[in-house]
Amino acid sequence: MTATRNLILAALVAVALVLQVSVFSHLAWEGVVPNLALLVVVAGGLVHGAQFGAVLGFAAGLLADLAPPADHVAGRWALALLVAGYVAGRARQDVRPTWGSVMLTVLACSFVGSSVFALSGLVLRDAAVPVLEMLQVIGVGMAWDVLVASIAVPALVVLLHRLSPARAAW
Repeated sequence: MTATRNLILAALVAVALVLQVSVFSHLAWEGVVPNLALLVVVAGGLVHGAQFGAVLGFAAGLLADLAPPADHVAGRWALALLVAGYVAGRARQDVRPTWGSVMLTVLACSFVGSSVFALSGLVLRDAAVPVLEMLQVIGVGMAWDVLVASIAVPALVVLLHRLSPARAAW
């Protein structure tokens, strides 16, 4: 069942990235689209814990770094989604979370992931974007992520829970 779960997660990440780059690029709000790969990583972290979320986040982030039209140093999204997946897994409780707690987790992971990506750009001097503009992009990204997550993450959590109920916490 683990191999099946991993293949389905790989397919979910790939579909999320394709939708993010192709479909949602036409729906961009101030140039920002929802981070669908982040939502898959958050769902994985919520269901399977911090270590699983970090590994899934690294893999999804590496794919996001390589997906066109990537215009940044490779590895920045890998680091950002690794941290977000870890945070999502640590937020997991041993009881079934409520819709509100899942949305707060998505909000926190969106902020953390986007902030790590932006700060790594500053450190690497990858993008010369003013800090105020970065904060605006992070805020719009958080709004997008929570909006899309209200539908996507509960469905992903149910799917992941059904794929491996013995290993899932709830």
